Amino acid sequence: MATGVPKRIAGVGNGTGVLVYENKKPSAGILSYAPSRTLTVWKHPIRCHNRLYFGDNLGILCALLRDPEVRQRVRLVYIDPPFSTHSAFYSRKQDHAYEDVLSGSEYVEFLRERLVLLRELLADDGSLYLHLDEKMVFHMKLVLDEVFGAANYRNCITRKKCNPKNYTRKAYGNVADYILFYSKSDNYVWNKPLEQWTEERAKEYQYAEPGTGRRFMKVPLHAPGIRRGETGKPWKGMLPPPGKHWQFLPRILDEMDARG
Repeated sequence: MATGVPKRIAGVGNGTGVLVYENKKPSAGILSYAPSRTLTVWKHPIRCHNRLYFGDNLGILCALLRDPEVRQRVRLVYIDPPFSTHSAFYSRKQDHAYEDVLSGSEYVEFLRERLVLLRELLADDGSLYLHLDEKMVFHMKLVLDEVFGAANYRNCITRKKCNPKNYTRKAYGNVADYILFYSKSDNYVWNKPLEQWTEERAKEYQYAEPGTGRRFMKVPLHAPGIRRGETGKPWKGMLPPPGKHWQFLPRILDEMDARG
């Protein structure tokens, strides 16, 4: 199997394409919007950092930018905005819930304004998750590259729908939504997701350690890409394979080896 090695071309940065459309506002103008005067807020009587706001989120975000307890202190943002479906939504009791009628550049700018404000609310180690469907995820990927920087893109997460809408048409079923994951910087909080242990998973560990019987699987200690620093140097007399580097610093590998 061939190994892909990232290459940097002289004079070419890590930039990306920018979505251009009518009535696109400069970021500085968005950050100067007036805060909402009609927001309603509930605060927990003891834990004051627990709050609930009611109102237009654009004005509320502008108000939060002027709150030193919130600005640049938010660690996690998850947003599930309308999907540009051109529909009106109703509750099970047929009460009107909300309208989702924005489309095209109007929808993109509606969402971009809020993303610019959210970027300023995030702490340097914060992250943002944007939940969309297949229709607008590609447009907003370009917008997020512009707002947060292409280098801060982390993942496009596929969320399988519990009730996919497979209408009779000449196309594959609409079976998933997508969640774009961006960080504010390289130094972001990451809690590694772990799966609950099951007997089925135990079958993945097909090797047994002599003497102890401990079961294990073989996982490469190296990763694609050449490094000139510590992870590119020999460990226990071995260099990483050509075109690769150690996944951990040699001192970390020593610590792991000492723990068995």
